[in-house]
Amino acid sequence: MLGEGNVAHTAMSGNGTTAGDDPLQTAVWRLRSRACWADAAAMITPTTPAAALQRASLLVERCLYTEAGWEEAEDALRTAEAVAHTDDERGAAACERGYLAYAATLFQVRDRADEARAALGRAAALIAPGAAGRALLDFRRGLIAENLTRSPQAARAAYRRAHAGAAAHADPLLLSATWRHLAGLALREGELAEARHGFAESLRIREELGYLVGTAPALVSLAETEEEPEASRLREEARRLFRLLGGVPTWLAGQLGHVSSPGRVPPAEGAASA
Repeated sequence: MLGEGNVAHTAMSGNGTTAGDDPLQTAVWRLRSRACWADAAAMITPTTPAAALQRASLLVERCLYTEAGWEEAEDALRTAEAVAHTDDERGAAACERGYLAYAATLFQVRDRADEARAALGRAAALIAPGAAGRALLDFRRGLIAENLTRSPQAARAAYRRAHAGAAAHADPLLLSATWRHLAGLALREGELAEARHGFAESLRIREELGYLVGTAPALVSLAETEEEPEASRLREEARRLFRLLGGVPTWLAGQLGHVSSPGRVPPAEGAASA
């Protein structure tokens, strides 16, 4: 996910579904949205910094949804880091490095919290203020503040910056994530109406984009703010999508009444940023 004007950023933001886009990017988006990250990554030849980073981004995202594919993501990320030349490219690669380290920590694969913070710090020094990639960086710093540092105030500030940046740069998928995480903080503070609005906006955007893999988590979140029978209807729709996509995202299994991986402690709902 690169800075403004970069092909990888555009593709990873979810804009690959708009008319007139590169057919390759449209195909990658469709595969990604249906939880086929490996197939999407296989379509991309990492011969340029943008392509290498996009491929790494897809494989890192797969880790967040499936808790698998860590080595492939590491290999792809090392390639992206090796071919990055500009500050923007190096900053975007560092942002992905921090996100992968965050995921490994979140899912208790290995404690890489310090690495995650350091990588996102490097990204902040390299990505220019106001660049499109800055919004994604702010969002990921919010995730670390919320789920690793346990600082909801810092998380809210970061999510708000990311929200404003996503709106300014017309990044609907990131906007759906910022709506969702701001709503999650509101819900924990008992602000039910604010939470319902944010979750509804997140779901609306994902449905409009056709982002199937992110729709089930959005449905579950909105159900937390609704009364019966609407809450049950939303959860049943989430179960249908979860089964359709082969049990992805894995961390949603417990909330939908499915059996989670033995011995694994699932992250807080939404912590994986889906």
